[in-house]
Amino acid sequence: MSSIQKSIENGVATLTFNRPEVFNSFNREMAFLLQDELDACNKDTQVRAIVLTGSGKAFCAGQDLKEITDPTLNPGFKKILEEHYNPIIEKIRAIEKPIIAAVNGVAAGAGANIALACDIVIAHEKVSFIQAFSKIGLVPDSAGTFFLPRLIGFGKASALMMLGDKISATEAEKMGMIYKVTTLDEFNNTVTTTAVTLAQMPTKAIGLTKRLLNVSMTNNLEDQLALEGKLQIEASESEDFKEGVDAFVNKRRPVFKGK
Repeated sequence: MSSIQKSIENGVATLTFNRPEVFNSFNREMAFLLQDELDACNKDTQVRAIVLTGSGKAFCAGQDLKEITDPTLNPGFKKILEEHYNPIIEKIRAIEKPIIAAVNGVAAGAGANIALACDIVIAHEKVSFIQAFSKIGLVPDSAGTFFLPRLIGFGKASALMMLGDKISATEAEKMGMIYKVTTLDEFNNTVTTTAVTLAQMPTKAIGLTKRLLNVSMTNNLEDQLALEGKLQIEASESEDFKEGVDAFVNKRRPVFKGK
């Protein structure tokens, strides 16, 4: 059975980590397959939103430690980072379509940081997030040291990464780490509704917004204003902008095509 399961419905591609017996931890095969599926979703014009989630009890427990402790399997940390996790994070941020992390269970180590790299993170009340690296003598990777301080502040991120505290989804929402926490019963419906809503929105504008947000973390004000102007002109030339204005003027619901 594939370590990444894929389904497409109503313009939403759902990619499910499918190694539940090891809490959906990554091995080399799964890392490459996720990259391939992200590339396919990026190219598929029928896909206008992407959901990442996990099968079984976990979202993703990070790296499969069996792989790095078995000399016959271990590709080495250089390859693991440069060929597995770094490209995954880069693809998540480069794909100009909204990506939701639907965190259905524990998200630890690289699994937590992959979730935080997504555009929207939704989790249910029984989920926990763990920066588990310090527990085994490693440093955070998968852009955790980039995103987490920007989401919750330097001091809080420093403490969570050094202490390796387990944070509940409710705590994560309160500190601004994630977008929304739901009850267990409401979780699937909330994820589906959010994803379908995004898939019906103006994909071009959302993609350009994502591009602006990416560089806003390092741009100065002058450069950000200039890029906003450039991309606003590009958005104004889209079919979706014309549809949105026409729908507003005629007091009807817009039908965006993502172009």
